[in-house]
Amino acid sequence: MVAAVVDIERMEKQQRVRKRPRFAWDVGPAQPEERAPVVARNEGMAARYVSPPRREDDREGHYMFNLGENLTPRYKILSKMGEGTFGRVLECWDRQTREYVAIKVVRSIHKYRDAAMIEVDILQRVAKNEKASSRCVQIRNWFDYRNHICIVFEKLGPSLFDFLKRNKYSPFPVDLVREFGRQLLEAVACLGWSYPCDLWSIGCILVELCSGEALFQTHENLEHLAMMERVLGPLPEHMILKANRGAEKYFRRGSRLNWPEGAVSRESIRAVKKLDRLKLMISQNIDSSRSSLIDLLHGLLKYDPSERLTAWQALNHPFFKCPT
Repeated sequence: MVAAVVDIERMEKQQRVRKRPRFAWDVGPAQPEERAPVVARNEGMAARYVSPPRREDDREGHYMFNLGENLTPRYKILSKMGEGTFGRVLECWDRQTREYVAIKVVRSIHKYRDAAMIEVDILQRVAKNEKASSRCVQIRNWFDYRNHICIVFEKLGPSLFDFLKRNKYSPFPVDLVREFGRQLLEAVACLGWSYPCDLWSIGCILVELCSGEALFQTHENLEHLAMMERVLGPLPEHMILKANRGAEKYFRRGSRLNWPEGAVSRESIRAVKKLDRLKLMISQNIDSSRSSLIDLLHGLLKYDPSERLTAWQALNHPFFKCPT
């Protein structure tokens, strides 16, 4: 089965989410809420702001809101900054620190709430590590609001994906790819953990920076496996034979991927066919340092997690020895 998925599942099973007490403002009000903000008269006291009316989440579990409303008395919602698999990111004004922040409001679905608590633990660990914190987004706070885990971050500029999108998905120059890769690897290495799935993700990110396109643009498992074989070659037989029964439906004749016979549509087959081998994909977009970059990517994208480069090994790769 997909090595990255196996690694993530193993990591999540090893970490148990601790229950935390609910905050007072997360409990339904005993009396009807006032229609207007009530401001304390004493200058030394903080202003109190009413909560928005309770609404049902949308069908996907996203928090429903209106601009200008409060997300707890502390934060005022100013705009929607983005949306992804785990939830939405809202630009808010922090009345306590008097600064703009970005709050990730996670969907009210059990698996995403659990994943969010793992993320909180990791971010808090990052914040305590001086070397890693200089390379990572900083967590300011977190809370549980109306069954949504909310993670408060410092507000930064556009993400790399937004930058790519604004520039019509033009590839980055190789020197910038090298610098982004170095920073990603340093952040992982300085944390002191070794999850091969993180290195697989970094490999996929570097390919996207080089080509301007996401490497495996699909949410369908069999199509994903077919894309991986198209780019990286056949899946190792020993990994297929060790996969659980849930993976058997993706293979036939022992270790042969059930493709294209098991494809869900012709569009899926075409999406796989349009991909090139990793070497050709990089060579089409990178002139200088391409041989060392291709070698690095093959090390980061090894199917077998035990054979994949570690963060420190990747940092010592010849690709990062090239002048910037």
